[in-house]
Formats: sequence, C-alpha cells, structure tokens
Amino acid sequence: MQLVVGRVGRAHGIRGDVAVEVRTDDPERRLGPGAVLATDPPERGPLVVATGRVHSGRLLLRFEGVHDRTGAEALRGTLLVADVDPEERPEDPEDFYDHQLEDLEVVLADGTVLGRVEEMLHPPGQDLVLVRRPDGAELLVPFVAAIVPEVDLEAGRMVLDPPPGLLGDAPDEGA
Repeated sequence: MQLVVGRVGRAHGIRGDVAVEVRTDDPERRLGPGAVLATDPPERGPLVVATGRVHSGRLLLRFEGVHDRTGAEALRGTLLVADVDPEERPEDPEDFYDHQLEDLEVVLADGTVLGRVEEMLHPPGQDLVLVRRPDGAELLVPFVAAIVPEVDLEAGRMVLDPPPGLLGDAPDEGA
C-alpha cells in the first residue's frame, strides 16, 4: 500500500535542499536518509533521501541527484509516497492511517447511521473526516477525540458525538 508521507515545498539555499510538509507521524523512518519514495507526479521520481535536517521548525531534505536550487525548485509541489505494509499500524493506538479509516461506517452513540468515511482531509490546522451520507450529501467532521470518541477498526465503525449544529441540525426553538 502506498501512503503520502510528505509534500515538497520551496527550495532552501543553493545546494538542492527542499522544505517538506510532513504528512506522517513517523518522519524519521519514512523520510530518513536512504528512504526511497515514489512521487506524484510519477515522472519526478523515485527519489532517494540523501540527507535530512530540521531548520527553524521545518524539515529540509536533499535527494540524491538533486545538487542545486534549480533541481530543487523543479520538485516543488511533488507528493512523496512511501510503500507501507497494509497491516501495519501506528505505534500509538490513538493514531490511524487514512486507509484504515476510509469506508468505516459512521454512527452516532445511539447507533444512528450517518454514512461512511469517504476520505480523510488534512488542510492546515485540523484533520477532517469527509463522511458520505446515504442520500449522497457530504459532511465534514473535525477528527478530534471530543467529536470522534471511538474508532473501532475491527467492527468497521467510527462513533461521533457531535456538538449541536455540526450535523446541520438547528437548536430547539424556544428552549
């Protein structure tokens, strides 16, 4: 199985380093020296990590064969993809890979079915669950423990405890 573990940002310096937006909880293993990464678009790879370091809170990588700023800038926007065993799970039991969550049934605590997880989204600031409702409508839910108190991979379900208004329900009038 292939997972997106990073996205190449802008070039840093003149020797081929690039800033990388990390999309993995295990960057030391997935993006460490020697890691071989497929790319999207595929014609930009595969890329082999030559060196890595953190500078001002950003991960900087240099890839084998990329020796200058021009080569680094040509990689900007490239998604970095790692091969991962589909049965592998993160060390922390509260963490999940996107592919483990996709297609889970989404229910309320009382068992009411809301739909299925269609996709996990990772905009800056907050991970979101895209739920496809039975009527085809989409619902975006923040992926936080207060709203998603339970994920049961074995049972194939995700339980939601949404605050009022999150599901589009209006508060009771006159209450």
